Parts: sequence; structure tokens; C-alpha cells
Amino acid sequence: MSDDEIHDLETPESELVRVRRAKLQKMKDSGAEPYKSAYASPGEIALSSDLREEYGPLEPGAGSGRQVAVAGRLMGRREHGKAAFADLQDSSGRIQLMLRQDVLGPDAFGDFAELDIGDWIGAAGEVVRSRRGELSIAVESFELLSKSLRPLPEKWHGLKDREHRYRQRYLDLLMNEDARRALEARSTIVKEIRRFLDERGFLEVETPMLQQLPGGAVAKPFVTHHNALGMDLYLRIAPELYLKRLLVGGYDKVYELNRNFRNEGISARHNPEFTMLEAYVAFVDYRYMMELLQELITAAITAVTGSTEIEYDGNSISLAPPWKEVTMLGALSEYAGLEVDLSMDAAELAAIASEKEVEVPAGAGPGWIVAELYEKLVEPRLVQPTFVLEYPEEISPLARRSPASPGFTERFEILIAGQEIANAFSELADPLDQRERFESQARKRAAGDEEAHRIDEDYLTALEYGMPPAGGLGVGIDRLAMLATGSHNIRDVIIFPHLRPPQGRS
Repeated sequence: MSDDEIHDLETPESELVRVRRAKLQKMKDSGAEPYKSAYASPGEIALSSDLREEYGPLEPGAGSGRQVAVAGRLMGRREHGKAAFADLQDSSGRIQLMLRQDVLGPDAFGDFAELDIGDWIGAAGEVVRSRRGELSIAVESFELLSKSLRPLPEKWHGLKDREHRYRQRYLDLLMNEDARRALEARSTIVKEIRRFLDERGFLEVETPMLQQLPGGAVAKPFVTHHNALGMDLYLRIAPELYLKRLLVGGYDKVYELNRNFRNEGISARHNPEFTMLEAYVAFVDYRYMMELLQELITAAITAVTGSTEIEYDGNSISLAPPWKEVTMLGALSEYAGLEVDLSMDAAELAAIASEKEVEVPAGAGPGWIVAELYEKLVEPRLVQPTFVLEYPEEISPLARRSPASPGFTERFEILIAGQEIANAFSELADPLDQRERFESQARKRAAGDEEAHRIDEDYLTALEYGMPPAGGLGVGIDRLAMLATGSHNIRDVIIFPHLRPPQGRS
């Protein structure tokens, strides 16, 4: 579809639209209703997929004897004298309609010829198989349910139309089977995650999306104002601190499939609004969360693909256990040939980063620099499922310190196909240690780091009442869907992704 054709469709007074508007007005002038309130109750409308499954054995030229009603969008029409064939698309697929003038009558048959591709219609008749072998409805009656004023695009795929597809996702879903499969796969993943956790005794909860203090992650929030309360509020960047309050309250297994908002850049892997799973388990540490996450991720992807072997970006990836384990320092040594540690001076590490063309912010400490080196030089190379353990305390203000590795925490991330899929750690339960971490973050914030964690006094009060030892995890649902569907852009698995305004609009 050319840019000129797209522009024509977007111009309200284009010739293509005027013709359909004239038809609409003619119908209204005649007293007809082009936008019905209903057709039939949902239980009375048959889906094309169900009919194909039930009447698969029907022989060519045979009738079933069953009368059904179907409803959907008219996607194609072929006329042969006093007979016509049409394609009706519903939410599950397509089915053919067969219409004959001697059955419908000349007037109704003529009315059908006046319908446009894209119109929503309902039709009733016998389920038959045509002489050419196509399962069909031998239509005995039909009605227009909703008139379409804009012609559908003939083609809706390819890189050329990608941004236009995102902007008009409803057309993308209508015309692009790959888009439908990707979003249906995402739904399957969410259902499988709920099943997995519910069967293991987790309680699904909902925590505030508007928060007085944004916490639970190191990120820049969106801010808004509540007029009645006369106070600023923040869209949450993570639900973590509220979920851990529930551990204090006596629950030992909780999870939330949550929407988070971070006022950061947009890229193929980042959207300012995204979906996460966060789950917390009392009386366990990060090692338990490693096992749990390996099972959960494998179950979610297998529910979509039917296999633990997947293809992504030309790579064959196996989810079969065991998954590789490596520390962050070990990964830098193995994959980047860098022998570094936290005892090194920040200036020396910054020089190494500069040599490797890795940018680090001013004032970054050794832990931050090591993490940046790892992220830029190692992460893209971790194709097979890998647990990367021992993240620096400097970038992990909510994680328990590692008793075996000073300066590091009992934290890991799961990398698959070169991108982070999950993050987890043993939770920090010591309120005094947590206060020190918050105060350290506050100093970074005072020095200009807008993403540094704020001091949450209420959360510290909750910890002072006592939180049990616990493990917590976070899984990016969007990235998990990308992996399961082979998508390389997060916008492909988000129904309505955020986009910059089109040129010429503000």
C-alpha cells in the first residue's frame, strides 16, 4: 500500500470515502438502520473455527442439515450471475458464504451486492460444503450490522508499513495474521503464569499504581497531581515495596501482574508503559527463586511454542535444564576478557570503560562501572539461558548482601537471546541496613541522579515490625512474549504501544 493510498484513506473527503458515505445516507433516507444494536446473543452465533472442527468430515457438495447464525466482517466477494460467494471473518477465522438469488429473492440479493468490503454483517443458513470442498454457509438471510466508511487496505505487512501498523493496530490485527498470533501468544503466556503460580498456592493481589513515593526500582517516574488531596503522586515504577509489605502482614506467597511506568527512552526493547510479573516467597532465598523462575519461564514459553527448543534471531535456544550459571565478574572475564573487581579504583575502572567505549555517568562508583561494562560487553552475547549472579550492592539497594562476596548481593538476572528476561534476589529484611542503603541513594539523588531511590519511611517502619526472610522475582512479560514469538521489537507484542506523534502533529 503506497503512502499516497494511505493518505487518501486518511482524508475524510476522499472519493473512496464519499462513495460509502453516499450509500450510508441513502440507507438512512430509506428508513434502514445501518448500525444495529445487536444481531443475536453470543451463544447463538457460531464461530468459524468451531464449525470447521465439527464439520471437517462433511463431503463436498453435502449439507449438514444444521441451521446456524454467523457474524463478522465482509472480507471478500465474488459474483457469478445469480449466485455470489463471500468471505466472512470472525474472531476465530474465516468462513465462506454462499448466496443465491432464487433463495434470497432479487431485492435482498441486490442489497448484498451493495455491501462494501469491511462491512459487518450477520448471516444465517445451513452449514454445507461446496462442490469445490469449501465449508460454507448456504445463506437464507443476512443483515448489515455496521457500515464501514473507510476501505480496508489491500496489504498490511512489511517493514515499510510498520509504524503505520502500530498507529492503527486495529487494522494491523484485522489484516495481519502474524500480529494476531503475537498478541494471542502474549495472552497465553499470562494465563500460563497465573495457572503456574495459583497451583503453587500464590495469592494474586493488586497494589497502588498511584504512589506518594515511587520505589522498588531505580528509574525516573512520571508525576501527576491529585487536586482533591493537593499533592503530587507518581505512576509506579515497580510494585515491590507494597508487595513486601504484604509479607510483613503475614502472607507468604504473593504475586502481581502489574503495569509499570518509567519516564525513560523508547527503543526496540523499551516502552514507557510495560507489564511485569513480580512475586515474593517467604522463608526462601535467591537459590529457590532460580529454580522457580526456570520452571515458570519454561512453562510459559512451552505453552506458546509447544517445545523447550525455540528459534530466535537465527539461534537455536534450548530451555532444557540445567541453565548456565556465572557471576558478573566471571562473565566479564569469560566473554570480554576483562579481569576487574570492586577493589579497583573508580578512576581506573572508568578508564577501562572509556577504552571500551562504554559510557558511565559522572560520580559512578566501582559497582556501577562494573555493571555498565557487563551490560554493554557481555549481555548481547548471552544467547542460551544464563543465570548471571552477584550484582554489586551499589546498583541493588533492596537486595541482601552476599556474605561470601563483599560488595555484592544475592541477586541474579536471567539472560536469554542477549536480553534480560528476569531479575530476582534474596530480599533485604534488615531495617537498619535498608535505611543506610536508602540514605546512600538519597546522596546520589542530591548529587543529580534523578533515578536514585527515594527514602520510603513507611516501608522502613514496616520492616521494623519484622519481615521474614524472602526471595523476590520480576519477569518482563513483554520481553517474554518477544522471545516466545520471535519478535525483535517490543511494539509487536504490546497491543497499543507508545509512539512519537506523526510529523506535522503535536
